[in-house]
Amino acid sequence: MKDDFKNLDKDDFEDIFDSPEKIERGEEYIEDGLWNKIERVGKKISFARDIAALYNYMISPRISWHRKAIVVGALVYFISPIDTIPDIAPLVGYLDDLGVVTAVLKFLGSELIPFYEKQ
Repeated sequence: MKDDFKNLDKDDFEDIFDSPEKIERGEEYIEDGLWNKIERVGKKISFARDIAALYNYMISPRISWHRKAIVVGALVYFISPIDTIPDIAPLVGYLDDLGVVTAVLKFLGSELIPFYEKQ
């Protein structure tokens, strides 16, 4: 299942999260890769706490799959090596990731507050 997300290209992001089953596969991909990525880059990025809140939101059984789809998409984008700006680019490599995460944070707004408190 992890392989479903390993070789994504930019066009694939449009329709990979259109069902609860696909969301579950995305969650498995995130489970496999998120904490490794945070360990590698957590000190380089200022939004690691936001990523953790989004993860807590994603694993909550109270959240509908439609809402989870937005978060799963953002976290898969963060983990994925396919980026608009490659992560290896000095100083600017995580700007696109920050943009995606910020957009999701803004969209979800105060709905996320309890998920920061779980950290």
